[in-house]
Order: sequence, then structure tokens, then C-alpha cells
Amino acid sequence: MNASNPKQPTHISRASRLRQALRLRLAQAMQGGTALVAPGIYDGYGARMVAQAGFEAVYMTGNGVSACLLGRPDVGLIDLSLMAGHARNVAACMDLPLVCDADTGYGGVVGVRRTVEEFEAAGVAGIHIEDQISPKRCAQMPGAREVLPFKTAVAKIEAAVAACGDPDFLVIARTDSAASCGLAEAILRAQAFERVGAAAVFVELKAHAGILDDIRRIADAVSIPCMVNIDAGGPLAALHSDQLHSHGIAMAIYPGLIRNALGFAMRDALQHLKKDGSTVAVRPRMLSSSEYNDFLGMPEVEQWEARFPE
Repeated sequence: MNASNPKQPTHISRASRLRQALRLRLAQAMQGGTALVAPGIYDGYGARMVAQAGFEAVYMTGNGVSACLLGRPDVGLIDLSLMAGHARNVAACMDLPLVCDADTGYGGVVGVRRTVEEFEAAGVAGIHIEDQISPKRCAQMPGAREVLPFKTAVAKIEAAVAACGDPDFLVIARTDSAASCGLAEAILRAQAFERVGAAAVFVELKAHAGILDDIRRIADAVSIPCMVNIDAGGPLAALHSDQLHSHGIAMAIYPGLIRNALGFAMRDALQHLKKDGSTVAVRPRMLSSSEYNDFLGMPEVEQWEARFPE
């Protein structure tokens, strides 16, 4: 900064700018604005599609990354190095805040500190850390999940907040305790997470008739943004995105949207090729080569090459 011009803005990193934008957008949602909608992705290709579709944030699902990198279900097989390294590539390929699933934080309070450091260095805008006991399983799989003792769960979130090098990095505290311990316990945990500095809370819920009432109870019990997984289904899945904020939702993630839609399309295309011996029947439902390259930013690459003729 030039000392003779105190109004000259200081340089901030791209990651910090995106983190600030995410915090501002969540603050607007808390003040009566519409919820922030973040479609779930598991790779850079999906992230670029989300960005070009006009969304304001991207969510990277651990379930999808486990499928993408390992071809395995979300049962705790993805480690910190895999997830953070993958997140670095995704964050670098588009100019939107990236929120990542950080599972259980990959260890105790010391492991959580390294987790925050790695995701910050990767350029991620925020992560959520859950209170499941390791090895974890995707909460939307059948059955309840065993969770950490209350004090241990809160300590991990407190450690994550303390580990932030960038004050704008978002630590989102997730609890999976509602299914096994009841909503009252989940709310107590959410309130405790807020007290130790969590930027937002995420109470994982399963589909049931009263899910919207439960979300409202959670939102009314805390004063920080509430993040909700729309894949929980039931009445929640039927809500238009413009209605989400009226139920206390500040940020809505759709983890299964792209992975399930793409899986359906892949299966359909492969079945047609196997049955018909050609791709003629599915070509109307496929991107052209030009469209595919456009999504990946080929025009910008060509413009750059044209600036520096050899």
C-alpha cells in the first residue's frame, strides 16, 4: 500500500475475495434475501458447468468424489490428501466460491488443524466438518450414524476455527446427531458450534413429513446461517429455491444433482451403444464437440495463444 495514498486498496488474493463474497452472500440471505443455492459437483468439469449456468457457489460432495476418484461408496475411504488435492484443481478452474465436504476433519483436533490449512491452501472458500465417529458413512445412506460425544464434537469445531489463517475462511459445523440422538440434541450442538465461532451450521436430516418444521426450529435456535442438504428429500425437495429462505435456510446444497443426472445419462448412452451398436439414438442428448470444448474454456485458450504467436 502506498503510504502517500491511504485510500489505495490493498491487494487481496483470489481465494480471499471469493471467501468474502461467500460471507457477504450468506449475510444477505440472513437478512431476508433468497437462499444461496450451491449445486453439488465432484470435478472441474461439473464446476465449470455450474459456473456457466449462472450459480453463485459450488459445493464439492465427498460422496461424489469417492465415486469419481475411487469408484467406491462414501464410507470413509477418501483421505485428506485426496480430497484437498482434488479441491485445489476444482477451485482453480472457475471463479466461484467452492465449499467442500471435509468429512470428520480427518482426525482429532490436531488433524483438524491440518485439514483447515490444506483446504485454505487449496483456495477453497469453506468446509464443513461433521461429528460422526470414524469411519464415517454418507448420512443419507440407511440407518442412524454414531456421533462423537458432545464435548469432543464442539472441541473439533473450536480447533478448526482457531486454525484459520484467513479470517474469511468459512468453518461450517455439521452434526449428524439428529437421527441417532434426536433433534433437541442436534440443536444443542448447533448452538454450541455457534458459540465457538462456526460461520454456519449444518444439521443433517433425513426425509420425513415434518422436516420443514425441524429446519425452522434449527434456524430459530441460532443466529448464524443454516446450511441444508436438499437431497434429504420429502417436502424439502419440492421447495422452489425462491422459497427456501422462508424456512430459515441460508444455503442449500444439492449434492446428488449432477452425479445422479450424469450417472443416468451415462447408463442410458452405454445401453444404447450396447443394444444398437451405435450412438445415433442418443446423439440428440449429447453435447457437440464444440459445446464440450466451450464449457472447458477452449475459446479463452485460443485467444491466449493468439496473443503470443510463435
